[in-house]
This record gives sequence, C-alpha cells and structure tokens, in this order.
Amino acid sequence: MKLYFEDLKPGRVFKSGPILVEAAEVRDFAERYDPQDFHLDEAAGAASVFGTLVASGWQTAAYSMRMLANSELANIANGLVGLQIDKLMWHQPVKPGDVLSTEFDVMSRKHSRSRPQFGVVQLAWRTFNQHGDLVMSLENAIWVAVRDV
Repeated sequence: MKLYFEDLKPGRVFKSGPILVEAAEVRDFAERYDPQDFHLDEAAGAASVFGTLVASGWQTAAYSMRMLANSELANIANGLVGLQIDKLMWHQPVKPGDVLSTEFDVMSRKHSRSRPQFGVVQLAWRTFNQHGDLVMSLENAIWVAVRDV
C-alpha cells in the first residue's frame, strides 16, 4: 500500500531492523569513505579512545538509511525524497557484532504552499544497538505526495 501525506500523521512510528554490523564491512566502509585507523585496524581501535574497532558514524547513518529503505516508509508514493537533515548526533560508537534497529517518528507535517500536490513531513530517526542504547539520532524533512489534491 502506497503512503501519502495524509497517512503520515504526527505520532506515527515506523520501525525497522535488525542489521548486524560485521567487522569486514566496518573496515571496507572505512577504506572507501572514512580511512581513520580506529575504523580500519583492531589494534589501532584498541589503542584509541574507543578501546576497540568502531564503525564510522557515516556508516551508522548508512545502516540507518538502509533500514529506512526496508521499512514501511519506503512505500511513500513518490519515493523517499529527502529535503534536509538536522540535529545529527552520534551518541555511542557502533562496534562489530552490534545489531542495529531503528525507529522513525512522524513529528510534524505541513502542506507545501508553492506545490499543493506535495507536503513536507518532519521525521525523527533513532538508531539503537541490541542493548537498547541510542547510537544515532537525527531529524529530517521529506517531500511527500498528497493523495487528495
């Protein structure tokens, strides 16, 4: 079932996951996008402030995006069209072996003044590890088609 602006009422929560974080993926992502020693090498990670190999925060964001794309929110009629991201925070490091899950809360919505066939929906993302610890959060605005124009 396709989702439209009218379906995304404030207070609605979408959940997704789990995703297992694997050491090889952490190193591969770091080699390509964030080549810092504590993302690339177990010994360097152990000697770092983290005390272990850790995933890049950007990889945590990518995992969260994957879970969004696997959630019911992926059924938005016009696709997942992002407009902006605010308040991105990495609360705790993500380590190999962690199992991540996400919650996406509809915070607010408003009709577009310039394009009445669309609305802007504000989402709050929260990504947790297997212990229920918050590891990442952000807020973002998405562009959503209106069903009844």
